[in-house]
Amino acid sequence: MVDQDIADDFEGLVDLIAGMEDIKSVLDGLTGLAAAAMTGATGVPIECAVTLHRRKRTATIGGSSGRAVVIDRIEQGLGDGPCIEALESRVPVLLGDVSSDPRWPEYCSALSAAGIAGSLGIPMNMEDDAGAVLDFFAPVSGLFTEQTVAEGKRFADMAGKALRLAVRIASAEQRAENMRAAMDTRTAIDLACGIIMAENKCSKDRAFEVLRSASNTRNQKLNELAETLVNRFSAPEDAKAHFEE
Repeated sequence: MVDQDIADDFEGLVDLIAGMEDIKSVLDGLTGLAAAAMTGATGVPIECAVTLHRRKRTATIGGSSGRAVVIDRIEQGLGDGPCIEALESRVPVLLGDVSSDPRWPEYCSALSAAGIAGSLGIPMNMEDDAGAVLDFFAPVSGLFTEQTVAEGKRFADMAGKALRLAVRIASAEQRAENMRAAMDTRTAIDLACGIIMAENKCSKDRAFEVLRSASNTRNQKLNELAETLVNRFSAPEDAKAHFEE
């Protein structure tokens, strides 16, 4: 049964990465799977959110529900609690019972008011200076036993690998998009220079200087001005475009 649970969780994470739209959608899906795994382990509905830390900034990015995100942001607002401690220590941190645990009294009081009796922060292994924690919330105290914590760690290990892959894919796609944008900009500038060369019977260097001077005079970005010129020149009308210093 455990092996089947692992296989199901792995398959769910693979499907999540394969169908991802962006990192936010991955995190929302990931916390949904995590909540389902812990709900199965405890027999009680568990909610989950994910906290990310990068470049000295910590934020709640996604959750299994809107309520989970709101609950998790209580800790972010206070700046202290089990999930933040798990981020710093890189080991699971358990708050088994908000009514008796002496740590984080303000946080415990806020959780109790929200109907939460226990919480658990389990870090995911990330890269570089980044950190991530799965934040679980239980409506009943004493649910996060040694066995359920082990289940959470097992899922977090797989989820961390999936999240690292998702980040790599997203970063690669962003680099490719930036490269395409740079190439499009370069192409527009080259075409605009060609138009100016033909119209003014000048060299490419001179054409570029004319284009740059017009950009400065009009207080318009060079690539935007180039695109405007190219679009005007390629319009159906026999339009002429002359640039003067």
